[in-house]
Amino acid sequence: MLQGILLAAHWTCFFYSIQISSVAVGLVTFSSFPLFVTFLEPFFFNEHLKTEDIIAACAVFAGIVLIIPDFNFSHNMTKGVFYGIASGLTFALLALVNRRNARESDSIAIAFYQNLFACFFLIIPCILTKGPVPVFSDLPYLMILGLACTALAHTLFIKSLAFIKAQTAAVISGLEPVYGIVFAFLLLNEIPATRTLAGGAVIIGTTVLSGILSEGH
Repeated sequence: MLQGILLAAHWTCFFYSIQISSVAVGLVTFSSFPLFVTFLEPFFFNEHLKTEDIIAACAVFAGIVLIIPDFNFSHNMTKGVFYGIASGLTFALLALVNRRNARESDSIAIAFYQNLFACFFLIIPCILTKGPVPVFSDLPYLMILGLACTALAHTLFIKSLAFIKAQTAAVISGLEPVYGIVFAFLLLNEIPATRTLAGGAVIIGTTVLSGILSEGH
């Protein structure tokens, strides 16, 4: 149930970030989640926090600040950054809980139940608010999103946690903004701003380098 709550919160924050800002902003700010994992993993698994991890966190924070065009929260881009970071934090917590459970349970079973509970927690607000629902023409896209991009991807991610640290898996997943931004350009004709690209380069570069150095130790 906890994993379902975290997954539902992650999805909500992530999609809302993209909806009010851009694919690039949502993906880049979400990619801060390996740094959350870096700081939280020592407390979850009694591992040591290193000085370079603190330095990396400061660099990621600088990258996030670079993306923010205006510190006025009424600005959609600023709100998009905030919700993107929230999606990164909730996904980091989910990855750590998954790492603990993946050692004891089947990865497919874990993915099934956390998606089931996430579905349950997401359906309730939809029923209560009576918001707009997808139309029939949306079904093929929802199937691709649900089956390939969600169910299969989450199962593979959880399976990897039985063999590698959550931080390593997080760093690999941190490359998602690179091809995500490329697809957004090809499919949506969305061109990210220079500040977004610069901040994204700082965030992604820092998280990848941090993960490589951590594994080297």
